[in-house]
Amino acid sequence: MTILEALRRQVNEEANYRCEYCKTSSRSTGTSLVMEHILPRASLLVPRASLGGSDNRNNLAASCYRCNEFKGAKTEAIDPETGQLALLFNPRTQIWFNQFAWVNGGTHRIGVTPTSRATVVALRLNNENVVEARAIWIEFGWHPPAGES
Repeated sequence: MTILEALRRQVNEEANYRCEYCKTSSRSTGTSLVMEHILPRASLLVPRASLGGSDNRNNLAASCYRCNEFKGAKTEAIDPETGQLALLFNPRTQIWFNQFAWVNGGTHRIGVTPTSRATVVALRLNNENVVEARAIWIEFGWHPPAGES
């Protein structure tokens, strides 16, 4: 099943054209966001990956390609602080400000809960490439996103 263009547009607009995981702006990178299935659904390539996910609005998040690839079909990961399994961040049911914070002038993000710490590690939200890009975006005043410093 394909996601209707109107639904894609709605998801992107509601996310302010930013990845809902790493907050990278598709407008500053010039790359389109993809539709991330928060709860994975089956596909021809990965028929057993489904955890009951659908193409419903409540199961879709705007995601950069990198976060989408790192997340894959994962819904949980290890919290590096406790060593316990934790659910990954769900942008439909959780508030970003309650889960994450920017540090090092905005180049790095940290998780402040088991969920967000596990998400930072699993989605590699502080990988070398994005950290370097954030430093450049900060110089131009493009990052961190307004109201999210």
